[in-house]
Amino acid sequence: MKTVVSLFFLLGFIISSNAQKDSLNVGDRYADDQIYASISYAQFYEQPSLISKSNFSYSFSTGFIKDIILNRQGSISIAGGVGYGFDYFNHNLKVEEINNISNFSSDSSISGNIFKSHNLEFPLELRWRTSSVNEYDFWRIYTGIKFIYNLSNNFQFDDTNNIRNNFTNITSFTKLQYGLTLSAGYDEFNINVFYGLTPVFENSIIDGESINTKILKFGLIFYIL
Repeated sequence: MKTVVSLFFLLGFIISSNAQKDSLNVGDRYADDQIYASISYAQFYEQPSLISKSNFSYSFSTGFIKDIILNRQGSISIAGGVGYGFDYFNHNLKVEEINNISNFSSDSSISGNIFKSHNLEFPLELRWRTSSVNEYDFWRIYTGIKFIYNLSNNFQFDDTNNIRNNFTNITSFTKLQYGLTLSAGYDEFNINVFYGLTPVFENSIIDGESINTKILKFGLIFYIL
């Protein structure tokens, strides 16, 4: 997985090293091709009634995103990219996989109940900004949708005998997810929100109640030209 992240950074560095702005004049069309990195506080929402709110959880992502400008000033554009994301949830839903069947329950006796996932990300954005060819400090509002393809997922917990239980790539996990995104701020400091629209689990129930758990993230995102 470290190799995947390294390749993203290398690709972004090669492209950004040939930056368009060095050879442009004021008034020329330009685009902000960028490497991005974000760190977010994460939570599950729309949890089943038996499951309480998640404990401290976080998410990290990085990748490269390319502009396609829509006006001469370069203030409006659409952008698409590819990246890598990692999610870490300290949660309260007990997840087990037995004979290729996912089982869900509420069990207060377990501890160390952790969910981790590695994902490919494909952001699509509509962008507005106050930058110009020679203006690098600017306001921005980027909004769009992000598609997430799960590469691997792992659920683990410790039982009352302190035996660690691990379940990898459970069958009910939704491999392809998506959600709305918003990034806004000035210069390097930008808030970032991801509002998941896809349930984490497919066709799953707990005590007769559907599990519609989705992911919400909010934090900071940084762009490198």
